[in-house]
Amino acid sequence: MTDVTPDRLVVGISGASGVIYAMRALEALRQLGVESHVVASKAAEMTLSYELGEKPSVLRERSDYLYKQADVGASIASGSFKTRGMLIAPCSVRTMSEIATGVTSSLLTRAADVVLKERRLLVLMVRETPFHLGHLRTMTQLTEMGAVILPPLPAFYAHPKSVDDIVNQSVGRALDLFGLDWDDTRRWGEDLEQGRPMEIDALLTVVQEMGAMTSIATPIIDFVLGLVIQRAQQAACRD
Repeated sequence: MTDVTPDRLVVGISGASGVIYAMRALEALRQLGVESHVVASKAAEMTLSYELGEKPSVLRERSDYLYKQADVGASIASGSFKTRGMLIAPCSVRTMSEIATGVTSSLLTRAADVVLKERRLLVLMVRETPFHLGHLRTMTQLTEMGAVILPPLPAFYAHPKSVDDIVNQSVGRALDLFGLDWDDTRRWGEDLEQGRPMEIDALLTVVQEMGAMTSIATPIIDFVLGLVIQRAQQAACRD
């Protein structure tokens, strides 16, 4: 990833369901000290109200720079404006299809087209299923153009305990592609080193709870779980 000073990422928000992904990405970027340059469609503002009960003004509060859809002369519409690239979260099939044609009608799709022509990274969190053949061909075309198609699928290996956990993991994996390491991202095989509970914790705990429910002692499971927790605590202390 080429260094960008100041560090910037364009975030596009379409009207597809899943606007929480965009809001969480903006929170993460603020924590990481990365400038967020945001453009949202009118449909996205409606989804924001319907799914999260928020007014469009929340976008101005959460972003560093917010642009109007009709402002095709904005800085993010020019290739000379350096950024890490662009994340569209969520990305509707309509938005995806318009980007693929190269005939852009709004700042959202124009900014995406600029990212592609400048050979920067464009990540599309496509949120509509099932896909018909036309959708799949459009995804193939965009991939050939340099974009990354990243549907926000749950990572169950991370043992999510809430919807927030699922959202965080999807956003974290998207940010990974831009070279951004967000603390809320669970990583296979690295949890112990970072002082986090290992994946085996959840498996052992389930067996332990089943034993308690059926009044069956699980001394070996109890012992192994204790060792795992102790090891994780020791790793945390070393950090």
